Amino acid sequence: MKIPRRGSLRAALVTSVAVSALLLTGCSGTNGSAGSGETAGASSAASGPWSYTDATGKTVEEDSTPKRVVVLNDVAISFIEYGLKPVGTFGQLTMAKDKRFTDLDTSGIAQLGEAYGDIDLEELAALKPDLVVTSVYPKDEQGTLDDTQPGYGFKDKEQQQQIEAIAPVVQVKWGGKGEDVIEKIAGLAESLGAPESTIEAAEKRFDAAEETLEQAAEQSKVSVVSMFADGSGAYVTRPSDEPTLQMYSSFGVDFVTPKPKGFYWGIYSWENAGQISGDVLLLSQQGYQVADLEKQPTFADNAALQAGQVHSWTFPALDYASQADYMTKLAGWLEDSKKVS
Repeated sequence: MKIPRRGSLRAALVTSVAVSALLLTGCSGTNGSAGSGETAGASSAASGPWSYTDATGKTVEEDSTPKRVVVLNDVAISFIEYGLKPVGTFGQLTMAKDKRFTDLDTSGIAQLGEAYGDIDLEELAALKPDLVVTSVYPKDEQGTLDDTQPGYGFKDKEQQQQIEAIAPVVQVKWGGKGEDVIEKIAGLAESLGAPESTIEAAEKRFDAAEETLEQAAEQSKVSVVSMFADGSGAYVTRPSDEPTLQMYSSFGVDFVTPKPKGFYWGIYSWENAGQISGDVLLLSQQGYQVADLEKQPTFADNAALQAGQVHSWTFPALDYASQADYMTKLAGWLEDSKKVS
């Protein structure tokens, strides 16, 4: 049975921001609007003071809703889908190389680096951001956060401190239940000005795609492996530790759990890669691709690879729109696949 999301984490977050604003302004204030180069989208963002408590427990308080926002690419995609436009982004891939940005309007968004941890601090400062948003990954299955490590996308703690000297940083937890992460990001976006109607429309698409995926998973009965590969070996994602895969599993998709122990990844050397079995491969858009896998003697005869049942794992952003698109594609792949392992 589908659980209604009204009155959920998102609604609670937006309400708390609004209540804080009312208390701090004595229930008064004027509505602001986003101008050129600012986070676009008029909505339920509260007028007056803005506050947000992130995954690390840090609370950021501002005199007004942040409008010039720099965002990790994983979250930037979600903001754009919800009608917000960051002034800058950073991450593992540039927008030009990241397939997830292909159909999105990225005009006016500055690319602040070419690779992970590569953030041009002078260019960042020139953007005059009001806020920087990134994510933080837990270090174990219990969801523990390591406060000795920087936020995701930052090279080290020193770089994070340099960025925090330019603008406050908030971090979204990238772990646990996928739907919870989606709600958190939607709530943050709405507090920053994303129209509630845009989020609700995306949520309806998500619900429809969920039903389609559930039906495809039930009818196909195929197993799925999510993996990244490079010269050192094959890294199979542990579905319970990856929010998106955890969510798909809850919708009935049968993901293969890797045999090697470890948080998030089960790592196979190429000597042991022949042990990986499944009917469908979701292969990371980074690292080795099909032609590279076919050159690996211990993996070239993998049943899913031989059957051509390999599809791109783009790490779809955790928002309703991105997930609706990917779940619809995944449902089609499952329907078109056969059991081979």
